[in-house]
Amino acid sequence: MKKIAKEFKEFISRGNVMDMAVGVIIGGAFTAIVTSLVNDIIMPVLSLLTGGFDFTALCVKLGEGEEAATLNYGAFIAAIINFILIALVIFFIIKSINKVSKKKEPEATTKECPYCFEKISIKATRCPHCTAELDK
Repeated sequence: MKKIAKEFKEFISRGNVMDMAVGVIIGGAFTAIVTSLVNDIIMPVLSLLTGGFDFTALCVKLGEGEEAATLNYGAFIAAIINFILIALVIFFIIKSINKVSKKKEPEATTKECPYCFEKISIKATRCPHCTAELDK
């Protein structure tokens, strides 16, 4: 039992686990922001464009009476819009991070001799290791 506790302690104290935990917490907060954006801004605008129709109230009654179960497909569509917006924002964030972090590769200063496979100057016309003449 002590071995499992020790392994768990090592696992939980790794940096990548902590990074993942921070990511989940920030993701939850971000999801709340996007959900508010969809429910409080986008859906009312859609309602305005559709003549005052409450988009999120779309449902199908699955029985008779006031207590009948409902299939709330309007809320499901709102959840799909949430997902698409979150995915779009994450796409743009990752795209901008990749653009910023993309490093230019330095120009090559060496090449490999095709005969002895040693590294030599890119300007060399003869290999200093095997003395083979190289193509220019």
